[in-house]
Amino acid sequence: MIIDGEGLIMGRLASTVSKMLLNGESVVVLNAEKILISGTKEWAYARYKQRVDRASISNPRKMGPKYPRRPDDIFRRTVRGMIPYRKTSGREAFKGLKVFVGIPREFADAEIFKLEEAMPKNIKKSIELGTISKLLGAKFEV
Repeated sequence: MIIDGEGLIMGRLASTVSKMLLNGESVVVLNAEKILISGTKEWAYARYKQRVDRASISNPRKMGPKYPRRPDDIFRRTVRGMIPYRKTSGREAFKGLKVFVGIPREFADAEIFKLEEAMPKNIKKSIELGTISKLLGAKFEV
């Protein structure tokens, strides 16, 4: 299934995608930089900045754990948190997920779906995942 992430709420999209993966489907998410995070810009930036900083300061000798900065990797990490990754079934399911920034040529002519259950409803403040990534220092091309 090929899903366009433009204008969809990240948590709702991630939970739907994780259920699809656990059911054995293969999922491709496009336009990861246009996925919305509900909340104010300051709150969302502080949340992800804390995760990135904690990952780099925790133990300099171990150089980890790492937390992603690119929008596609942040979304993959969010989905990974919603499946039982330590179990073999979760790892195999996670391998069926592909996330892209923009729309690659190979998916330009394919049938792309919009998930209705992940559409924003009564959300006053939100910010795009690509904006958060750029604030965190990610460099990506659309």
